[in-house]
Amino acid sequence: MNLRKTTATAAAALMLSGTAALAVDELTVAYFLEWPTPNQFAQVEGLYDEALGVRVNWRAFETGVQMSAAMAGGAVQIAFSQGVPPFVIAASAGMDIELVGVAETYDDNDNCVVHASEGITAANASDLEGKRVAVPLGTAAHYGMLRQMEHFGIDTSTLSIVDLSPADGAAAMARGDVAMACGWGGALRRMMEHGDVLMTGAEKREVGIRIFDVISVDSNFAAANPNLIAGFLRVTDDMNTRFATDSEAMLPVIAEAAGMDMESTVATMDAFVFPTIEEQLGPEWLGGSLQAFIKDVADFFVAQGTIDSALDSYEGVVNPSYLQAAADM
Repeated sequence: MNLRKTTATAAAALMLSGTAALAVDELTVAYFLEWPTPNQFAQVEGLYDEALGVRVNWRAFETGVQMSAAMAGGAVQIAFSQGVPPFVIAASAGMDIELVGVAETYDDNDNCVVHASEGITAANASDLEGKRVAVPLGTAAHYGMLRQMEHFGIDTSTLSIVDLSPADGAAAMARGDVAMACGWGGALRRMMEHGDVLMTGAEKREVGIRIFDVISVDSNFAAANPNLIAGFLRVTDDMNTRFATDSEAMLPVIAEAAGMDMESTVATMDAFVFPTIEEQLGPEWLGGSLQAFIKDVADFFVAQGTIDSALDSYEGVVNPSYLQAAADM
């Protein structure tokens, strides 16, 4: 694939459509360090800027909850790879936020690790009751932890839960300060140096625990600049396609952008799946199932006391129109 030709084609499509991108001269995208994805190649090489015709700033965050707060304050217009739970919490609270795409799925890249010194496995998981647990509240890791505890019949009110970012949770586990820590990416790999997971990704899927990240946007900004959003999705998909055949050339750039060594980058990305635009528009994702899934997540959080109430439906905060426009570019 000719990458420059691809981005130039996307840029031409934006200009020919009379894009509202001319109304702004820059935008800011939230992302995670230690979370390597193919689009970071375009981030480093300036391919988003070239295709969209505006300056694209990238701002790193530790959690998706922080991304929502920054978006609510107007500091961020696009959140790339935001967890489903932070999105659900923001949307349920009435924030002007929309889900416009799926970044990646990663059942084995987000999990909870029990310290080896505890001697706790799936067979005696109830021994976690009364223990100290590190988890970033309101995130995919938090949701996954709650669902796993439900599966094992553990009363979470008996846990001493500490709200720590994945990096801080990994450090707490290394010190022996917590019995279990939950997180993702590079931090999860560091946690696993001191223990093991209760459930594998496959085992979580068997009980209905799906872990994936979304691409969310400030709905007001997106409505005013629809082709900027569509163009962003187009370049992101192009990078995913390119990575499938040209990973060797892209990996060093991605690793540097993610702040990781090559070994960790490869290991992390091997556990990712990047759905294509066509797949995202299908029935498993924005074509219907995703809306139902996030409603289930919201209702689960209400039952757990994490949020006060859920929306009657999440159809109104899932907008596939930008993906549809990207597919035509």
